[in-house]
Amino acid sequence: MANVLSSLFQHTAITAGVTVRVAVNFMPEQSRVEAGRWFWVYHIRIENHRDDKVQLRSRHWRITDGRGMVNIVDGEGVVGETPLLAPGQTHDYVSGCELTTHQGSMEGHYTFVQEDGELFEVSIPFFPLAAPAPANR
Repeated sequence: MANVLSSLFQHTAITAGVTVRVAVNFMPEQSRVEAGRWFWVYHIRIENHRDDKVQLRSRHWRITDGRGMVNIVDGEGVVGETPLLAPGQTHDYVSGCELTTHQGSMEGHYTFVQEDGELFEVSIPFFPLAAPAPANR
């Protein structure tokens, strides 16, 4: 079953013993293409392969649309949580992104704290956001 689940994740980054996996899907039923709005949902799994507990404190996203416009998003935790991961534990969450172009990308990092209080960054892998190109009117 684990292999089936991990095959859903298309993008992976490993930093300091923490693995971040991402699966992304375009959501046509939540998009309003006629209004120039495209929506994606992304599923993230964070895995602690270290020998110590780590806690996710904050996130930093770089979201780029199809015109090259960059939006930086910083915030505490993920979807209202600051998960504490013991060795071998994982944390999954789902979130979304809306763009005014039919393509773009996301990447970034999480800031974690170790048991000794030291902060460290964990990469979120680059992943493309791609939807069918809008039809010419």
